[in-house]
Amino acid sequence: MNTTLHKFLIGTSIAVSVSGIASAPAFAGSLSGAKIGGTAATDYLIYSSDTKNTFTVDKNNGNLQKALDGNSATPGGNVELRASSEAKTGFDFTKNTTLEGKIGGRDIVLSSLTEMDWFATSAGTIDKTYRADTFAKKWFNTFLDNAINPVYKAFDNVANRTLAFNTFLNKKGFEASSDPNIAYVNQDDKTGLIDVGLAGHYDVKAAYAQLFGSFGLFVKSNFQASEVVKYTYNGTTDYLYSFQATQSGLVEKIDGKSHSGIYQASFQGIKPNPSTSQSVPEPSVLLGLIGVSGIFGARRKLKK
Repeated sequence: MNTTLHKFLIGTSIAVSVSGIASAPAFAGSLSGAKIGGTAATDYLIYSSDTKNTFTVDKNNGNLQKALDGNSATPGGNVELRASSEAKTGFDFTKNTTLEGKIGGRDIVLSSLTEMDWFATSAGTIDKTYRADTFAKKWFNTFLDNAINPVYKAFDNVANRTLAFNTFLNKKGFEASSDPNIAYVNQDDKTGLIDVGLAGHYDVKAAYAQLFGSFGLFVKSNFQASEVVKYTYNGTTDYLYSFQATQSGLVEKIDGKSHSGIYQASFQGIKPNPSTSQSVPEPSVLLGLIGVSGIFGARRKLKK
């Protein structure tokens, strides 16, 4: 073997090995082992994306994991849980669809919401009235606080809120808010904070104003609101939602409106343990390292 070719092969081996190391992430900061479950485990859709649109793809594990590989800057695709929740008839509001996996080495479950999630009282019964102390009332009040145009604050009273709540309930607004489109689940390695990206409309006024009846006239322009997702992590179960979106740069290919906004909701997680979450180099990288070490070892012996 001539000297020039020998040097080229050594250089190439080193470059491949270093490239492999550089491309391997230091920590597992996103959801891994993603799978779908729940009592309505087939009621979901997977959306992939190109530079302009999102579009449905086959429901398999490869597409599921790929759809969740984005972040707030480049959200990409998403996974819609309980996709049939907006059905006008025949929808079973007692069932859910879940997205399960691991984040930072710990189990996490993200779920669509059920009737019990919204309307359960502290006594464990279901109460669908505005007077009841339920998550539905808590969320709806926060929703209206963000939705109402300040110009119409004089009309904001218990009577009108009760009317709006009942109209929203009868028009299946709670069902329509229960099917989150999850774009990503990422964790900050340093702080442990877990971010969940929810794809939705960048401006939801048109979508939601009609669900309030006459109270819909009071909804402000450019109103932003995500759907709601339930999470279970490290022994805690709670709900995530947001009223602030960033533009995704994408729209759903068929309706030209959906997925134009990304709503990021966060909760404090446990910092990943570097010893368990550090990525393992690919086999090809290990072989490259072995090859490089062998070459340099042989060269040292020749010099001696």
